[in-house]
Amino acid sequence: MTEPVHLSRRRARQIAVTAQLLDAPRRSSIVETVEALGEVQIDPTSAVARTEHLVLWSRLGGRFRVTELERLLWQERALFEYWAHILPTADLAIHRVSMRRYPNGAWSRHRYVREWLRSNDAFRRYVLRELRRRGPLRARDLENRAAEGWRTGGWNDEGQSVPMLLDILWHQGRVMIVGRDGQQRIWDLAERSLPSVRARPASVVARELAERDVRAAGIARSDRIGYLFDGPPPGRHRAIQRLLAEGVVAPVEVDGLKGRWVTHRDLLDASFRGRTTLLSPFDDLISDRERTERLFDFRFRLEIYVPKGKREYGYFVLPILRGERLIGRIDPLFDRRARVLKVQGVYAEPTASPSDGPPARRAVGELASWLGADEVSWPRMPAVWR
Repeated sequence: MTEPVHLSRRRARQIAVTAQLLDAPRRSSIVETVEALGEVQIDPTSAVARTEHLVLWSRLGGRFRVTELERLLWQERALFEYWAHILPTADLAIHRVSMRRYPNGAWSRHRYVREWLRSNDAFRRYVLRELRRRGPLRARDLENRAAEGWRTGGWNDEGQSVPMLLDILWHQGRVMIVGRDGQQRIWDLAERSLPSVRARPASVVARELAERDVRAAGIARSDRIGYLFDGPPPGRHRAIQRLLAEGVVAPVEVDGLKGRWVTHRDLLDASFRGRTTLLSPFDDLISDRERTERLFDFRFRLEIYVPKGKREYGYFVLPILRGERLIGRIDPLFDRRARVLKVQGVYAEPTASPSDGPPARRAVGELASWLGADEVSWPRMPAVWR
């Protein structure tokens, strides 16, 4: 096996930032950005903006327009939604693996879904027939004809059989989200909204997925790459071993980090030019909380579901990235009616320097400009940035 490449902590961070397209200059294409990242998580929380919009703004800046994203999703179909993520349609063949096998897994939920579908076969056929005849439709446009209601002991037990069936058919790739009416999804048959793609051999899918994951992460644990949303594709381990043997993926040792880490060979010699921006709390640079803490020395936890009195930093906290360092975080709230971006808290990391303050302030100003805010309301700044 190839000897590991030794990396300083700083260089490893630079590679991670470059891989996530958070270096300079900013990117210019939504589709190319999503294709490089592989996926962008969706979340409707909008204290500032929806997370998928923030993720793309962090990479594209003020040129990013939500209307263009919607056009690419709902008209051009260059992107599509699946498993609460925005994905490139170019990767459809990869995700067909998950679609074909759902819900044939061993999880208890999979077993429940299989039994529920058997009990509601007529209901399933009715929904598909109505979509074919009248679609696109919202869930409320369909009758609840479930012979057996959805019962898993969760919040969605009461009268949610239609949305749950649509969700199952979505995971199976039978239906797709083709638009939104406010927060409501609009559904149609997948065959009318996505292209037909030829199935690829399992070995090809596993290789493409593993290589894409390494390229997008920059620095990753070898046991964390090559997974679909519902688990590994067949041949995942063999694909990773082949990529290592061919030198496409390189093992690395990072100062102060234990474990087996890998990177993509194309990133090892990539030049780095940093910039300052804000990150969604769901951004993939920091979504692996353990890696964020170990690689960036930055402890980050999502506090949306924490009671207000017990929050350490705030409801929808945005970390501040400067170059390859996470230098602090802000707790913002966009008052859309008053057109004011309220920064309710600013927190500098212990390693932050006075020179980090002005770029952080400019990044907040860029966010405010993109949001259409006329004013930024600031709290008392940390001593190091006053």
